[in-house]
Amino acid sequence: MRLAPQCCPFPPRRPWFWVPLSSPPWTATRFFTFPPQAMALGISLSTLASHPNIDVCIDGADAVDANLNIIKGGGGAHLREKMVAEAAARLVVIVDESKMCESLGPSFPLPVEVTPFGHLHTLRRIGQLHSLSGSAAAPYLRQLKAGGLYTTDNGNYIVDVACGKPIADTVAVAAELSRLTGVVAHGLFNQMASEVIVAGKDGVSVIKSGRQ
Repeated sequence: MRLAPQCCPFPPRRPWFWVPLSSPPWTATRFFTFPPQAMALGISLSTLASHPNIDVCIDGADAVDANLNIIKGGGGAHLREKMVAEAAARLVVIVDESKMCESLGPSFPLPVEVTPFGHLHTLRRIGQLHSLSGSAAAPYLRQLKAGGLYTTDNGNYIVDVACGKPIADTVAVAAELSRLTGVVAHGLFNQMASEVIVAGKDGVSVIKSGRQ
């Protein structure tokens, strides 16, 4: 995918910039290869330290429910993605129709970034959360295809929580996970999207949340 300033339908109030989701500045993680392309197209680059207030964040998602609550983290970068999304005035999510679901849980595991220290203890505690008790939750450590534990760009592990049943209360799950020592970040983006752009076999539709 190529990025260009004219691709964005929301004219920025400040100079256009893209925030790299890594440090030091001007580098990209293994998940993001846009900086060289952006610079070649004349798009200025910056960081959250320099520009803490962003006009619009455009991102994808792994699952989107009927209330536009979102699961992200399939690529292991949901901590950095959430930091950028929270700094933005608007979050626009672009997905294909296969990512849409009535309720979060069964269609895609919930990623939870955890510290390596005590990670098995944290995994066990995640599985015991009251808010997940009705979701047939089965947490497991993400593995590399070549073997070994998946490590994020922050040096942490990821617990993927597979759910056999829908998550009844995503807000409660997010709150319990955030209070759990050992959890760095979870992949629930509740009530954050301003709109979701969905590409399907019948064309493109836009679902607005009312959060502008």
